[in-house]
Amino acid sequence: MSHAPLSPAIYGILAEFDSPTDLVYATKAAYAAGYRKMDAYSPFPIEEASEALGFHKSRVPLIVLLGGLLGGLSGFGLQYWINVISYPLNIGGKPYNSWPAFIVPTFEMTILFAGLAGVFGMFALNGLPMPYHPLFNVDRFSAVTRDKFFLCVEAADPKFDVVDTQRFMESLKPLSISEVPH
Repeated sequence: MSHAPLSPAIYGILAEFDSPTDLVYATKAAYAAGYRKMDAYSPFPIEEASEALGFHKSRVPLIVLLGGLLGGLSGFGLQYWINVISYPLNIGGKPYNSWPAFIVPTFEMTILFAGLAGVFGMFALNGLPMPYHPLFNVDRFSAVTRDKFFLCVEAADPKFDVVDTQRFMESLKPLSISEVPH
């Protein structure tokens, strides 16, 4: 019994464009055509491309808020535990829970935890670190760091079909189109 060789899985279809205007036009057209799992790549940020991709909300501010709350509560809780529960010292008849003395360290812990939550939350939401990405298999993709713009429609998109998606990408008049192997 002989089996036909399996074709390698495809990550998506990658189209190369010469200008940011062409990339934004192509991204808007792909979104209007019903594609949702796609990404645009450029040598500099393009706000219109982000909007065309449908990126409107970020969870980073919520992560920073939760990190700040956790930091503030842990800073205050640590001082409360030390001064009231573990090592209570009567200094000048002041109450053990002298909250005005706790304000500065609590504030500093809030800032520290919020900053760390922002950095690590951004890394997690971006899927970083990412030492390998299937787009690295396409030779032309290295031009994205210099002067070219790319749109990749991923095979994970429900509307993705190799032939139809390639035909759609050709209608956008890119410089080149590549199948991205996994």
